[in-house]
Amino acid sequence: MIQINLLPGAGRRSKAAGGMRASDMLASASEWGGDKYLMSAIGAVVASLGLLSFLYLHQNRVAGDLEERRIKAVDDSSRYSAVLAAKVKAESTRDSLFAQLAIIKSIDDTRYIWSHVMQEISAAMPPYTWLTAIAQTSIPPSAAAADTTQKSSSGDDKSKSKAAREKEKRLRADSLLAQAQSVKFKLTGNTVDIQALTRFIRALEASPFVQNVQLTRSDLVVNEGKEVTEFTLEAETQKPPPYMIKTIPLVVSAGGT
Repeated sequence: MIQINLLPGAGRRSKAAGGMRASDMLASASEWGGDKYLMSAIGAVVASLGLLSFLYLHQNRVAGDLEERRIKAVDDSSRYSAVLAAKVKAESTRDSLFAQLAIIKSIDDTRYIWSHVMQEISAAMPPYTWLTAIAQTSIPPSAAAADTTQKSSSGDDKSKSKAAREKEKRLRADSLLAQAQSVKFKLTGNTVDIQALTRFIRALEASPFVQNVQLTRSDLVVNEGKEVTEFTLEAETQKPPPYMIKTIPLVVSAGGT
């Protein structure tokens, strides 16, 4: 029997419909499963998508944490800016007070230099020896001038660490007093015994307030008809050890009794 299809395309639709059957799809899937290269490519694509998803979520979480930290840091900076400014101002005031106290201490501790020197010279003076002149040969360094010079030069040391700057400030404050206590002086006198002059020099060197005693001139001269030795000594003051200085409180009575 001969069958005639009077509907164009009906055969193709039937063939297409038949091609999409479940059995054909399973057969195609089994063929794909047998291709290891295709399965490896599919696995790589799936793994890449999973990795990209993880990285995206992780980056979003990290970005959120950083944003929270940034907001907190900005708030803390705004909150403590006044405190930091006050701290810097207080440190500057403290450094200025340290320098001023060093100047005051240097002035106060050098008031009695000549009193000590005169006492040591008097105690070291041997018999038959007398002085005709005592003169200061150097100007005591000014603690205020030294501090000003140090401050003007310290502006170039801003690159140094804070600890180094603090150490330099302490050393400068300690050096102001030592510089102000260094005074050079000259002694001129006469003696009738050259051995007495030697004892005088040794006694001055043994003094905790005098150092670097040097005999610069020694001549025989006639004084009031007698031959004597005229000498000139140069020396320098020094800071004695702390245990050599004794201080006592000064009590002033307010009443008239």
